Amino acid sequence: MGLFTDAYLAMDENARESFYKTVFLNDPSDYAREVRTAYYKSVLKHMGENVKIGAGVKIVNPHLVSLDDDVIIMDNCTIIAREGTHIHLGKNNYLCERVYLDTEHEGGYIETGEWVYVGTGTTCFGHLGLEIGENTLLAQNITITPYSHHFEDPDKRIWDQGGHSKKVTIGKDCYLGMGVCVMYSGDIGDGSVIGAGSTVVKPIPPYSVAVGSPAKVIKNRE
Repeated sequence: MGLFTDAYLAMDENARESFYKTVFLNDPSDYAREVRTAYYKSVLKHMGENVKIGAGVKIVNPHLVSLDDDVIIMDNCTIIAREGTHIHLGKNNYLCERVYLDTEHEGGYIETGEWVYVGTGTTCFGHLGLEIGENTLLAQNITITPYSHHFEDPDKRIWDQGGHSKKVTIGKDCYLGMGVCVMYSGDIGDGSVIGAGSTVVKPIPPYSVAVGSPAKVIKNRE
């Protein structure tokens, strides 16, 4: 027999269950998808109807994660809800491939309204809270990081100087273009549009169009 067959035959019952779990969580077949659905239904805090979870998805602390009806999570996404936090995705949310959600530390959370679209490769942190309103679109490779490091003392490592953070809110019916970066002070009002490649470092009023780094309002949609 081969090396891997011998290794499998040497496994005890718990090791084999872990092996099968790894296979089914990463297999893109229709049957594996059905098995994943049954598994996540048993371990998530809440899982609504018609939820689809792709292959290679990693959910850390699923008992702190709630998914409403018709949520779709595509392949290779990562969802990390650390102890003392929670993540809640509203109805009809769509997470494209390789989306990364992380509450980061105790007290943080991520909550989204209904019909939120999150593009491929987007990363969202919820240090002290991240709220995204309904009908909002996030394009590819966006970064939302509600934290900024202190660096005033050149005699200390930046690592050791800590930082500041606050809850970040992105309103309903917003559109953030490709490569947008939202910092800890970058609340975005309802109905606003942020141009591709912009960096939001201060609040954007509702129904604004903002572009640049740092992002500046260039027109009002009303």
